[in-house]
Amino acid sequence: MGRAFAGPGDRPNVIVFFSDQQRWDCSALHGNPLELMPNFDRMAMRGTFLANSVTNHPVCGPARCALQTGRYGTSTTVFRNRLPLPGGERTLAHIFGEAEYQTGYIGKWHLGSRDPVPAGERGGYDYWLAANALEVTADAYRCVVFDGAEREVLLPGYRSDAITDAAIRYVDEHRRTPFFLFLSYIEPHHQNHVDDYPPPDGYRERYAGRWIPPDLAALGGTTHQHLGGYYGMVKRLDEGFGRLLDALKSLGLCDHTIVLFTSDHGSHFKTRNSEYKRSCHESSVRVPTAFCGPGFEGGGRVEELVGLMDLPPTLLEAAGLPVPPAMEGHSLVPLLRERGRAVPWQDDVYIQISESQTGRALRTRRWKYSVSDPGADGYTDIASARYVEEFLYDLQADPYELTNLAGVESHRELSRLLAARLLKHMRARGEPEAEIVPAPARPSGIRYVEEEELEAVR
Repeated sequence: MGRAFAGPGDRPNVIVFFSDQQRWDCSALHGNPLELMPNFDRMAMRGTFLANSVTNHPVCGPARCALQTGRYGTSTTVFRNRLPLPGGERTLAHIFGEAEYQTGYIGKWHLGSRDPVPAGERGGYDYWLAANALEVTADAYRCVVFDGAEREVLLPGYRSDAITDAAIRYVDEHRRTPFFLFLSYIEPHHQNHVDDYPPPDGYRERYAGRWIPPDLAALGGTTHQHLGGYYGMVKRLDEGFGRLLDALKSLGLCDHTIVLFTSDHGSHFKTRNSEYKRSCHESSVRVPTAFCGPGFEGGGRVEELVGLMDLPPTLLEAAGLPVPPAMEGHSLVPLLRERGRAVPWQDDVYIQISESQTGRALRTRRWKYSVSDPGADGYTDIASARYVEEFLYDLQADPYELTNLAGVESHRELSRLLAARLLKHMRARGEPEAEIVPAPARPSGIRYVEEEELEAVR
């Protein structure tokens, strides 16, 4: 699989390329025919492509905290937006910094209490060129961030280009010493104050009225209003990703730099609730994810389920650094080292949903099971003692989640088994003891569940 993972005396550079609100099916590797992400697709095919990558938190702040700390929102207390990263939390920047890496953060933070982000709320990063809420401080052609001295900096160009330019300058200036760079974009997130997805000039027209993912084609939402601009943002973001890879190649750093591309959550274009994420559905939780660089070249397509929580320990172990026991995910390194052999791995991903609801969900290879507390406030209630079944989807027969099976009598035993697994995850994260109330019963029609299908869930 190419060059081995790093050891103590062999420290690769590490770059995280982090997009915002990016659906997994923007990639040709996930069936998109519009060639929106050729640079990602090429990198993923050359390196290691995580075909079933799921966020553990389908909303910005908690997902970002999870990727910095490797811990759930219920563990860090950052379970919704507008909650700063607690000062005692150890981040990737702390761990890489202690290993004598230069650490840098560029772009959107969303884990501070204000803009400019105070020094004590920056997660331990040495170099800082960021905004807490980039969607507020910046617009498509006016990218305003703040430096380490809290001075306002206007970066020229279209916003994602401006962030990429800053990243390339950082890589060039730090190429002679090991560095960990976290590069965080706002694209392709909507522009809050106008409720639009603003692409570069001329890009919306390229994609308006073209291929529509089947869930959006069936459910509508704001698809026809927004998808052309969204695709244009995705295209330009991928072009920036290609320029960053080109810079690594020109500086002779490709063989000594691990690159991770992933996103915090997807976008369902107001088809599942009144906005774009904060739901259990694939359009909210599934994201494009791939690695390249030392240890990941030639890794191929990985079909196992991977959560956002698994990426921090993977980066650390791949760089030869210890993984703190407090991290709640699992490093992919043993799985990748032993490709072709039977290596134990998780068969579900646990998801915490906030703001729109106080909810919990389980994503297996075949099933999606989600519960919520209808009497709770998703902004104030971090957890609940009583949840009600809300969604059950058969992802094999219904990959676009158009038929909710919650309460269907033929699936009662399946729901009971999935509820038991979900409660086990809650207990493992120290959440309060809870009950799950079954959904109201509904006739099965011709549906039934085979015994072997139930056995696969037990």
